[in-house]
Amino acid sequence: MEQIKTLSSLEGRKLLYSIYQELRYEKQLSNIQILILTWRICTTEREISRYIKKDVQVLHPLGFFAGTALWMEEFVNRFYFSTINSFVYFGAAILLVLIGIRRFSSIVSDTIVIAGVVFEALMLLFMFVVMLFTPSEDALPVNKQEEDDSAKELLYEIGEISTELASAVTKLESLGDNIRLLLIQQNEILSLLRESNEMTRQIISPNPKLLETMELTNNSLQEFTSTIETLTQNLKKLEQEQIELTVRRELENFFVSLLNNKNAK
Repeated sequence: MEQIKTLSSLEGRKLLYSIYQELRYEKQLSNIQILILTWRICTTEREISRYIKKDVQVLHPLGFFAGTALWMEEFVNRFYFSTINSFVYFGAAILLVLIGIRRFSSIVSDTIVIAGVVFEALMLLFMFVVMLFTPSEDALPVNKQEEDDSAKELLYEIGEISTELASAVTKLESLGDNIRLLLIQQNEILSLLRESNEMTRQIISPNPKLLETMELTNNSLQEFTSTIETLTQNLKKLEQEQIELTVRRELENFFVSLLNNKNAK
């Protein structure tokens, strides 16, 4: 059987912590039952094996005052401080509602408001007492094996995070290379598009030299047409003159032959 001189020692505080864990999570006792049993253990009990699986005996019980102080530190303050704090806020909210209703209506009497003030004052006083027995952090029970397991688990998680980070960096580098290749291809495509646009622009709007050459050719064709027309007119005149000359010659021959016939007779 394990023996502990007093529960206020470091070993005793560790024992109280394990007692709470067993009563709360293994035996599933209510909060009221846990508070009653733990107060009894802290003040008068010697045989702790009546409540937990461990066979432990306390040689010197702390008594009412010292045991109650230890109980306030290790159980009430450590495990129920948030619950007490919530009740204090609840009382303050009720008091504010009562004062507000009393300010604008006579439904709430002065007695109810005073009762709300007294309730809130009692809650604050109780919270003061609980905070007065705030336990020291050095007395918090610590399991060395759990610390080692937590450290190993933390190192394992850090290793996993580092591996994932390295993999992410590698993927980012690969993604950066792909993006650079895409940018190079995009620049090549843009160059081809610019060349195509330039060719299309040249096709749609011809070169000024080509326009000048086409204009000169058009002028030359117009001059050539004018020359042809002039030649045609001259040919017509020459043809008419030639016809007149031929007719004239024929008439002369006719009249000459006619005169010759008359003279022969």
